Amino acid sequence: MLAGVHVVLDLGGVLLRWRPLELVRRALPHRAGDAERLARSIFGHPDGEWSRFDRGLLDADGVVAGIVGRTDLTPDDLHAVLAQVPAELVPVPATVALLERLHGRGTPVFYLSNMPAPHADRLEAEHAFFGLFADGVFSGRVHLAKPDPAIFRLAQDRFGVPAADLLFLDDHAPNVDAARSAGWQALLFTDAAACEAELAVRGLL
Repeated sequence: MLAGVHVVLDLGGVLLRWRPLELVRRALPHRAGDAERLARSIFGHPDGEWSRFDRGLLDADGVVAGIVGRTDLTPDDLHAVLAQVPAELVPVPATVALLERLHGRGTPVFYLSNMPAPHADRLEAEHAFFGLFADGVFSGRVHLAKPDPAIFRLAQDRFGVPAADLLFLDDHAPNVDAARSAGWQALLFTDAAACEAELAVRGLL
């Protein structure tokens, strides 16, 4: 196995912008007053349609049908939300700069992302920074998602790095807790500046 600290980045909310509430407000301006509840209904269920989409267990049509069946949203509403996802998942320049600096210093960097396969395919095709990663795991391709302990085991085996040498950065506390339970080092990501300071303390920048 490879030795030394290896950084593992989440993508949505870390390297890529991900603000479900703002996405819903843009997609459904006629429901702006109810956007917070709707964002939770669409994206916030731990085993809901979006979670199954993340794991490759449901396609986009299944997401629409499932959410329409249990909410007051229409198919047109859901298609409008889905259409806004690519515009929301855009790179965060400050975090991309951190990735570039880590790569430039020779620190191996991986990614571990809850991402439906169609969006994973598009993101890889659109963004050259994926070439800076040593490897990575998208949930939609392995049918597992964070914070399931199984995806951390799968990622560690794939990366070929001891658990204690993996430093995971994620913006979602349950995922950070799950990584620590798997024996990884893990930090809750809040913004690029705070992340840079943490990495500098560890001698990685």
